Amino acid sequence: MKKIGSELSGTVQTAMPKSKLKLLREYHEIYIMLIPVVLYYILFKYMPMVGNVIAFQDYSITRGIFESEFVGLKHFSTFLKDVYFWRLLRNTLMLNLWSLVLEFPSAIIMALLLNEVRCLAFKKTVQTVTYMPHFISSVIIAGMVLDFVSNDGLINSVINRFGLETVPFITDPKYFRGIYTISGIWQSVGWNSIIYISALSAIDAGLYEAAAIDGASRWRQTFHITLPGLLPTIAIMLIMRIGSMMTTGYEKIILLYNPTTYETADVISTYVYRQGIRGAQYSYSAAIGVFNSVINFILLVFANWFSKRTNGSGLF
Repeated sequence: MKKIGSELSGTVQTAMPKSKLKLLREYHEIYIMLIPVVLYYILFKYMPMVGNVIAFQDYSITRGIFESEFVGLKHFSTFLKDVYFWRLLRNTLMLNLWSLVLEFPSAIIMALLLNEVRCLAFKKTVQTVTYMPHFISSVIIAGMVLDFVSNDGLINSVINRFGLETVPFITDPKYFRGIYTISGIWQSVGWNSIIYISALSAIDAGLYEAAAIDGASRWRQTFHITLPGLLPTIAIMLIMRIGSMMTTGYEKIILLYNPTTYETADVISTYVYRQGIRGAQYSYSAAIGVFNSVINFILLVFANWFSKRTNGSGLF
């Protein structure tokens, strides 16, 4: 019996590589299509991470990475003691919190509303109109926003028609977060709703029919069928969003802000741009980037742990 068992186990072990080879041959087109994606991540995501070593050096272009002086945590300490550190941290977190509270649920609400539309032509029209801003350049978006909120722009023209004074949206720091968040919702709500619309299509239609037979209204169907069906997708998207809480794209902010609004508009990414690109402090800006990445990683792990503890869904 032992001999037979050993022979069977040996047969299984030798058969498994063959089955994998068979799968590789059968689906070789898919694996070939995967090669550019793998190369992209290796070349543009993983290899550049080697450059993070300059965060621990006094990097010099003439000396290069291998000959620059090693200084340890000097640049991290300098950033933590920077006079602008707390302002940068506060602004970065506040902009992301505004986005999390307002922009994140807006895509879910859009998907739920579109799911209730029965006129296919109207539904497609709304989807197209809401998707379009996502494909518009940030430069054009920022230019349009500045035209809308300028002293002689559309919004102030309407305000003046009601006999009210012109509001300095562009130069008053207290308006920047609202302008940035609202423009972000306009630009991304349609595109971000796609994944939720896909998740809605996977919910069993029989559940709605059974609920309607039992007398459940559309509101009850939404709260007891639709939202629970969306919960795993919402959890995954929320984890990914929390994992980027310390990351705010600098492109649109640079196009929208000015020195008078630095108090609420200047974030870590724009500071890195000024110090690293314009100020040529490469090691200092790299240290700030590593600091950002570490905090984001900690937030991602915590959000994933909390999600798995509460609803059983997680990224890993």
